[in-house]
Amino acid sequence: MRKNKNTNLSDIPVWVHITLGSIIAIVIIFSVYKLIRWNMGTAELDTTDTGSYEVEIEDQIFLLPKEKTEGHVFDDEETILFLGNDAITYDQGETGVTALVSKKLGATCINCGFPSSTVALENAEYTDDYPLDAYSFYNVAESIVNGDYSLLDANASKFEDYTYRGSVDRLKNVDFDKVDTIVIYYNAQDYLNLRIGMNPDNDVDPITYSGALNAGIKAIQEKYPYIRIVCMSFTMCYSYDASGAIVSGDRYDFGNGKLTTYRQFMIDVSGATGVSFVDNYYGTIHEDNSAEWMLDNIHVNAKCNEHIAEHFVNVIYKNNP
Repeated sequence: MRKNKNTNLSDIPVWVHITLGSIIAIVIIFSVYKLIRWNMGTAELDTTDTGSYEVEIEDQIFLLPKEKTEGHVFDDEETILFLGNDAITYDQGETGVTALVSKKLGATCINCGFPSSTVALENAEYTDDYPLDAYSFYNVAESIVNGDYSLLDANASKFEDYTYRGSVDRLKNVDFDKVDTIVIYYNAQDYLNLRIGMNPDNDVDPITYSGALNAGIKAIQEKYPYIRIVCMSFTMCYSYDASGAIVSGDRYDFGNGKLTTYRQFMIDVSGATGVSFVDNYYGTIHEDNSAEWMLDNIHVNAKCNEHIAEHFVNVIYKNNP
């Protein structure tokens, strides 16, 4: 006769329990990680010094709902209006972002950027002693929506750089019935100028980066629902801390968050308003290749502009025509 043997769990060695528990934990962690990252692209950057540098690019694409474009007559020409600061004005030649996008797409690209401007306001109410506030994204969006460019007009002569006057004149002549896409592309001036990141009690507070971006986008969407809006993130930058030492924006907090904090605000606002987000932060400049891509602590060179323009075209037009 064969004896029946009952195996008790207490007879199983402890190491077996530990091994099984570890395997289960690893599977759960990996599954959560893949769920979070399922919608993100991966880029391989080849750098001279470090070889392969893998990063996660967090492009976030939204298509306009059909009801937003119903009744609007589109022509056969793609017209893109660029709003921003030095990101589009520092190089306005053939190697600038707007010119490169125009060449790659055969599109009409209108550069209405204002040097050194920010997304958020410095002062809640405009004052003549800080004329640059007139050219913040918030006030530019308000001018577009109201069709009133008097604030921009009145301050253009206060700057020696003719770019202000040129951009105001171009903006006044834009036929928004023909604009297909508005691109919002600012470099890291809000971070460097210590603009407040957000106001938890007011999501459209114009003296905050998040609030000004949110308010401006919503105003344009309400006025021109058929225009696609794209937010382009800034690239990495360097600055100086209180001791005068050079610091990377993704490592240093001036009091309102690190540079990556502002980037996250743009991602959040883009998602909340249903506009596309193109990630220029990851996949372009990092500390190991910054000497090859930057002219100084914040302005990028022609090589970087080429990369940014190509990435924009691929994400917005080739992958999502």
